[in-house]
Amino acid sequence: MKNTVEIRWHGRGGQGAKTAALLLADVAFKTGCCVQGLPEYGPERMGAPITAFNRISEDKIRVHSNIYDPDYVVVVDETLLHSVHVTDGLKEDGAIIVNTAKSADEIRPLLRGYEGRVLTVDARHISEKTLGKNFPNTPMLAATAAVTGIMSRENFLKEMEASFAHKFAKKPEVIKGNMAALEMAYDKAEIEMAREAGSSEKKSGASSKEMKRSA
Repeated sequence: MKNTVEIRWHGRGGQGAKTAALLLADVAFKTGCCVQGLPEYGPERMGAPITAFNRISEDKIRVHSNIYDPDYVVVVDETLLHSVHVTDGLKEDGAIIVNTAKSADEIRPLLRGYEGRVLTVDARHISEKTLGKNFPNTPMLAATAAVTGIMSRENFLKEMEASFAHKFAKKPEVIKGNMAALEMAYDKAEIEMAREAGSSEKKSGASSKEMKRSA
């Protein structure tokens, strides 16, 4: 993990983006990091756009403002791509993670020229398969942990299982479903990262060949 990682979440009221940001901060704290989880609301109603932030660092965090130039952006609701500038300030060497059944190539035209990594995770499909309902925040939390690399997969799953065991002590089926959702989303994110890495290598190779031809 780089010294400090800044993450901006975009979602709608009721989808759990704020909860996911706070859970990520909690898990990172338990692994020894300094953390911030900062929700920022628009109109406080179901379905209204909301934003949340994470700062995660190996050192003491001395900044307490909103995040304007994030390393990563997480979009929990893809409809926001049409109305919110989700890539505003996003660093080109970072990544955007979008909850969608579409491919990265299909999503990229909606990102206002962003040329960094685009990764997609169908959080709705994953949550409906493992939890029986559309709870996109759990899969998107796992995808974010995978893409940012702020902790190992083993530590992330271990701490999340402990958190679920405390919250759902009398509902083992809920714990099992949530853990399955996390693992499926983590797997998907790793596949997406491998795809992006392969795509970047192809582009780099093509550019090198073009330069040789020009020379």
